[in-house]
Amino acid sequence: MNGVQELPTLANCASEPIHIPGSIQPHGAMLVLNLAQELIGWSANSEEMLNLQLCLGAHINTLKLDEEIYLSLQDFLGDLEEAGSAPVAVETAINQKIFDVVIHTYLDRVIIEFETREQTSDEVASFALKAHRGIDRLKRQKSINTLLQMAVEEVQKLTGFDRVMAYIFRHDDSGDVVAEKHSPGLHSYLGRRYPASDIPAQARRLYTLNTLRLIADIGYTPVSLVGKTDEAPLDMSYCVLRSVSPIHIEYLRNMGIGASMSVSIIINGRLWGMLACHHMSPRQIPYSIRMACDVLAQIIAATVSNIQEHERTEATRFATSVRTALMETLIDEDDITHAIGLHAQGLKNVLGADALIVAQNKKMEVFGDIPQSLAENILENLPTDNEDLVLWQARNQWPENLQEPIKKWVGLLALRFDPSSNGWLIALRVEQIETINWGGDPEKDMKPGPLGARLTPNGSFEEWKQVVRDTSIPWDSIQLDSARELLNALLRSSNRRHAEIDRARTQLMAILGHDLRDPLNNINIAAHLLEQASGENKMGTIIRNSSSRMQRLIEQVLDMSRIGTGIGLSIKRKDIDVASMIRDLISETRLGYPGSDYQITMPDSLMWHLDPDRLAQAVGNLLSNARHHCIANTGIHLNTKHHNDNLIIEVRNEAPEIDPEVVERLFSPFKKSSSTRGRTGLGLGLYISHEIIKGHGGELVYEYQEPHVVFRINLPMHAA
Repeated sequence: MNGVQELPTLANCASEPIHIPGSIQPHGAMLVLNLAQELIGWSANSEEMLNLQLCLGAHINTLKLDEEIYLSLQDFLGDLEEAGSAPVAVETAINQKIFDVVIHTYLDRVIIEFETREQTSDEVASFALKAHRGIDRLKRQKSINTLLQMAVEEVQKLTGFDRVMAYIFRHDDSGDVVAEKHSPGLHSYLGRRYPASDIPAQARRLYTLNTLRLIADIGYTPVSLVGKTDEAPLDMSYCVLRSVSPIHIEYLRNMGIGASMSVSIIINGRLWGMLACHHMSPRQIPYSIRMACDVLAQIIAATVSNIQEHERTEATRFATSVRTALMETLIDEDDITHAIGLHAQGLKNVLGADALIVAQNKKMEVFGDIPQSLAENILENLPTDNEDLVLWQARNQWPENLQEPIKKWVGLLALRFDPSSNGWLIALRVEQIETINWGGDPEKDMKPGPLGARLTPNGSFEEWKQVVRDTSIPWDSIQLDSARELLNALLRSSNRRHAEIDRARTQLMAILGHDLRDPLNNINIAAHLLEQASGENKMGTIIRNSSSRMQRLIEQVLDMSRIGTGIGLSIKRKDIDVASMIRDLISETRLGYPGSDYQITMPDSLMWHLDPDRLAQAVGNLLSNARHHCIANTGIHLNTKHHNDNLIIEVRNEAPEIDPEVVERLFSPFKKSSSTRGRTGLGLGLYISHEIIKGHGGELVYEYQEPHVVFRINLPMHAA
């Protein structure tokens, strides 16, 4: 039943199997049964301490135990399905000694523990009254600090320990002593921090499962378990007499401790805090009093949860009020950065920020003492991927080129509220220079101890100061939740604003196209008549050319309107001779622009199935684009061919390479023109050409082949 235990050393202490020590503390005895109530093991001191004759396989009823124990055991096993492993306690007397008997079951083992007790029942009952009064006082506390200070005072009254401390564990599992009550003559540990390594993971698990642990005498000699050798080692996770890791015993001895008790504070299944009790000499606390301390810890956990929930509710209510006010402002305010700036102080409070940066479309506003140049540098170095929330809380998390320039601004919480316009709301926190009073050097050295090389914390509780830099106060869960809610609200507002702008733009284009087309058509007819009546009338030609350009622009506006409203461009396919269509298009273009030089390369005939008017519109836009952007006195090349079941139409002209930032939106409407020759326009030609070719199942691509700008149409023969 004991199993073979590896001697714990520094190398394996983090994985030491402390739940199966194979031994108990000597101030009690243990019997182990199977579910058939047959004896399968016991502690080596059981026969002498309990005045029993024990043999493997004996039924519990054959042992000379108090009738109360038998009755409690049967009731416990009868209610096992409903009660689970909740322990049952009963009092008994053996050889004029009082024992607390604790019965529980775990992993198909029934475990009966006999723990000696010096106090009478009346004395224990008086402690129960004290515990009741203490519980009532704890329930009335409104702050966590006063709650824990009162808790350590009540536990010291109940137990008489020389020192009782309250820990709160941090996000990294290190623990701070936040409350303390100790006897005169002992120095204080209040305000000290202890590293996460002081409680390894397996110990943390046991503190969560079994919330109270007593070591009555640090100098005890463990009592081994005996029993069936083919049985697996007894899991003692829930045992009150479980023997303790030799490493932990050595740690306590080096502190000068004679007895120790710990009571876990569990919140939402996590070890949130702990009440740690120390006595300078051995001290045993009756089971019922320990259970009263455990109840106190549960009251603490419930009260802390209520306090935290109240704080979260208040913070959420405030964040909601600030967010609602901001959204109301955004309804009437066109400038988003200005609108956010009007609520800067409230947003700083919600996000716990020391400074704010608001930026959109290269406009920036700064709220705080951060330099404008640094704010611009930070904005330029934010991630360019699809991440809408960026969180950096230490200097080494920043891009390397910013780690020195940011100086004190080491904490960043950035919300991208409008990706299309690079809209960011950035909260910044200054560096928190913190002096930590550690209970000993957290980076302990390996030293030789009685059991070999291990952590031997000589003077471990001596104060060791450490100054921590280059980190900010971490954003807590409440602030991060508020930030996400704010981000979602701003994204919805930005999307709604974009939708309204797009809808207004589409309606405007439709109105312009409809209302202007007929008057321009009349002007064009009048100009044509003027030309015919007057012969070579330059004024008529100018009017006709200008009106023709305006009509083409209106056609583009109408096409844009169809695309924007989801109607799409109409494509009416038929079999045509592409070569003949392009020759006609070039002839028409030469008449309108006689000074242009077109160099055509294509076969005499090239049949294809497509919409001739739409293809002429797309190619015409490419020729117009080339004509307006080519270097003066250079020609425009148009090549058409059939290659690998694709129709290739290529328009090239000599011109500087298009700026990369323009290329990114080359086939988008309303883009900024890259022309250096003063040309104006809406930038719809390439966009509509792209949509026409896409409607045919093909693609329109751009590339630069020095010195030529090249646009290439690829149309597959069997497009869907």
